Amino acid sequence: MTANNWIPEEFLDKMKEQLPNDFDKFLASYDEEHNRGMRCNTLKLTPGEFEKICPYELEHVEWIPNGYYSKEDEQPAKHPYYYAGLYYIQEPSAMTPAFALPVNPGDRVLDLCAAPGGKTTELGAKLKGKGVLVCNDISNSRAKALLKNVELFGIRNALVTSEAPDKLADRFEEYFDKILVDAPCSGEGMFRKSHAIVKNWQQYGVEYYAKLQREILPSAIKMLKPGGLMVYSTCTFSTEEDEGTLEFILTNYPEMELLPVIDFEAAQFKGFTKGFGAYDRAARIYPHRVKGEGHFVALLRKKSIMDDASFAADSADYIKAADNSESDFEGSVFKNSYPLQLRKKYKAVSDEAFDFFEKLGFEIDPSMLEVREDRIYMLPTSDLPLRGLRILRTGLLMGEMKKGRFEPSQALASALKSSEYDNVLNLPVNDDRVIRYLKCESIDTEDSENVKDGYCLIAVDGYPLGWGKAQRGSIKNKYLPGWRML
Repeated sequence: MTANNWIPEEFLDKMKEQLPNDFDKFLASYDEEHNRGMRCNTLKLTPGEFEKICPYELEHVEWIPNGYYSKEDEQPAKHPYYYAGLYYIQEPSAMTPAFALPVNPGDRVLDLCAAPGGKTTELGAKLKGKGVLVCNDISNSRAKALLKNVELFGIRNALVTSEAPDKLADRFEEYFDKILVDAPCSGEGMFRKSHAIVKNWQQYGVEYYAKLQREILPSAIKMLKPGGLMVYSTCTFSTEEDEGTLEFILTNYPEMELLPVIDFEAAQFKGFTKGFGAYDRAARIYPHRVKGEGHFVALLRKKSIMDDASFAADSADYIKAADNSESDFEGSVFKNSYPLQLRKKYKAVSDEAFDFFEKLGFEIDPSMLEVREDRIYMLPTSDLPLRGLRILRTGLLMGEMKKGRFEPSQALASALKSSEYDNVLNLPVNDDRVIRYLKCESIDTEDSENVKDGYCLIAVDGYPLGWGKAQRGSIKNKYLPGWRML
């Protein structure tokens, strides 16, 4: 089926005006397969390490340091490395907004329209466990998918919410250093990837989404600190939504200014196109110029009263800050100690839980632990204004206290490195026990594997998958049933 048979004539007429010089190339791109991709999780491994172990033929996404193209006949979602959270399956152009937001460890970051989690997981990786990441989606069902991806990626410092933006803004006024708004849009840039989006476009039109974006963004601006940075992005070509929404922001919020989102002269961005008119600091991605689908990305800054005439928006500096793709998990392993006096102070946490935490190799501050309905959470910070919000997860779920026992969570297993626990069954990826474990079956140990009785961390090639309970050479499967391989 050629593009002329399924793309609405109204859309084609609009794109002829937008691309007068190369419309034929644009149209021809719709007869090609859309590009597929994966992005490696730099919380767990570096791009170089990923390239060494990845079982698929890899080609770099030029402008994303940890992004790769994948092929149609591959099934990366069925591989054990996917279950270990080593990569996220994501269309290449969709990797751009999170890349363009220059997040640094320690920042307070908000992903306002976050589900299913592609951008959130990259923002969490950039934070490297430091600071706080609030990821929100107004749809509760979509937020549940978001939560799974946050936990699978091993992000320890995330708050997952399902709220309307204006309600969040009432709690988090001028709280965030960085905000990403990948706004709901008409989806024109995704037509090639999913023909079904055309029906949605025909039903709602660009006006519906332009109005929706202009309802969401004032809340984001309210939550941004003076001096803070915000990325606004869509997956549409619609100027009514893209440049039109930028015009709305800059006209109604004079404290906001548009910055160069990329260095258009750099080789890796040679296929990118500048935004139209006064919005030429934003970037457009067209499928006939870049190996990806359609996208629009803009970087804005909220001016500070401390600004003076010397402030300069240097796109190269922002891109340098945003290129935070290397992991920094090397170093000494922290040892926790919880003496009796401290345990009495935090008596809501059971002795069995404290005993377990002493076995873990990363710092657990008991003042950051919160107990709700016998579940223990490690909060990312103590100043989160949470009352009255719909919250799916507050920080890292450590586990559950059950009748004198402590059962560690799947989220904790995903957040650990093998070096951070002292009882690990590390299996090579071709060991049939890996698949059996991921299917929630019991597995056995061999004499040479030195696994002690008690909770055991099951890993594939050194990367944790989940928990098992070892007893005399047999391991009872504790993998989360809702995550099991089908």
